[in-house]
Amino acid sequence: MRVRLLTLAAAGAALLAATTVPAAPAVPRHEPPVRRDDRPVSAAELLARVRDCVPVSRGRYRSDAGAPADIPVCGLREAVFWEADMDIDCDGRPGPRCNPHTDPAFLAATAYAQSDGRPLSAEELPFVVVPAPSGIWDHRDHGVRGGSVAAVVHAGRVQYAVVGDVGPRDIIGEASYATAEALGVDPDPRTGGTPSGVTYIVFKGSRVDPVEDRAAAVLTGERLARWFARGG
Repeated sequence: MRVRLLTLAAAGAALLAATTVPAAPAVPRHEPPVRRDDRPVSAAELLARVRDCVPVSRGRYRSDAGAPADIPVCGLREAVFWEADMDIDCDGRPGPRCNPHTDPAFLAATAYAQSDGRPLSAEELPFVVVPAPSGIWDHRDHGVRGGSVAAVVHAGRVQYAVVGDVGPRDIIGEASYATAEALGVDPDPRTGGTPSGVTYIVFKGSRVDPVEDRAAAVLTGERLARWFARGG
């Protein structure tokens, strides 16, 4: 009887093995693609974010010596900004377009230097000038330093630049020859610039290193501008 029971048990096991349905293969999960908006940020989008000014400066700046002091530095959580004119900074390393012959006020130095210790080149590198620290405003207190990234907006154009020089304590609104040229502004240090309509937006805590890396300034500026235009 024991042999018969074992035989029946073996037959039953064989039947179960023959009729077991194989497991279905795993179905791969297809996650929806992450969509990134890599389109350039327009001048209008940036200007919409700086429409309202909450002053962070204790006083106001002049656009030029003798002009009224009526320009505040404004602040948001992500950036500081101001609207002013554009004077042409041709200081720094001399070149064919920026030198003592082309610019009577030429200085062969900039407040911030390249990684090799030489002054910046105003005719090659887009940079902006911030006022020297004073009782009006100290840019260092707002996360702005040499190499900080700026978006300069004029006449529907956007140019990304770095903070590259420091100017007078009571005057604001100056950028390098290369910045003006890229924006379609006359870059001549004697006769160029524009009297109004330039918005300077400097992103707090940002930095390009080395400061002379123009391509890095553009890539970083585009990324920060997208973040800024969409509310941070």
